[in-house]
This record gives sequence, C-alpha cells and structure tokens, in this order.
Amino acid sequence: MIIGSILKTKGSEVFSVGPEDTILSVARSLTERRIGAALVRDAGGALLGIISERDIVGGMASHGPGTTGLKVEEFMTRDLVTVTPQTHVTHALALITHRRVRHLPVLDGEGRLCGMVSIGDLVKARIDEAEQEAEALKAYVAAAG
Repeated sequence: MIIGSILKTKGSEVFSVGPEDTILSVARSLTERRIGAALVRDAGGALLGIISERDIVGGMASHGPGTTGLKVEEFMTRDLVTVTPQTHVTHALALITHRRVRHLPVLDGEGRLCGMVSIGDLVKARIDEAEQEAEALKAYVAAAG
C-alpha cells in the first residue's frame, strides 16, 4: 500500500499555522482539533516546518514560565521528514521509527504539499492490509479444500 491510498480516504486537508502565532494559540488549536501537530507556513504558503505537542512541551521545559506567549518559530522543527504519495507505507513506518517523528508531510514530485499522515494513519493502513491478506488466504484455503 502507498501513502496516496491513505490520502484518498483521509483527504488532503492539513492544518497550518504561521511562524508568528503564539504557542498558546497553537496549543488551543491542536486541542480543539484533536491533532498532534500543525505545519508551519509563511503568508505565501511556503512550508517552513512543523510544530508538534512534543515541540511545545520541549520548548516549555527549556524556556520555563511565560512560554505560552512565545512564537511558533522559536519552538518549531525546521528539519522536516517528508514522503511522497508513491512512498510505501512500510517505508514511511521505518522513517517514523528511525527519525523518531509522528507526522509526515506528503509532498508531490515538485515539492507541493499533498497532505500529511500520522503514525496512527500508517498503523491503521498496515492493520487493514494485514486483515485483507488474512481474508484472502482464508478464501484461498477454503476454495482449495
């Protein structure tokens, strides 16, 4: 299975924030939307990074009290780990494990944003795929027997 298959079901909408947004506003938005990360984009839509719950907690631990008024650009991760719609789910899972991230922006061959997948999306896709394989094997065995 490839990432593009996940996006067909999930959709391509991605929540984004600006680098000048405050940590408090982003934390509230993540909580309201029940998501763990948002892409950081400039006014023109260019991808600058990602801000995750982990970034926020780490920034608060480093900066101490008063961090909620600080800007996203001070906490965000700039070194993005990305995939394409053609990336296999197993490869994406390996990236997430190796790079210790939970979200992967999906970029097309020209670097345009197509969506974003989370570790939950990838695990669900693998489970669905394994269940389909098991059903196919059961049907094969039943037909052969």
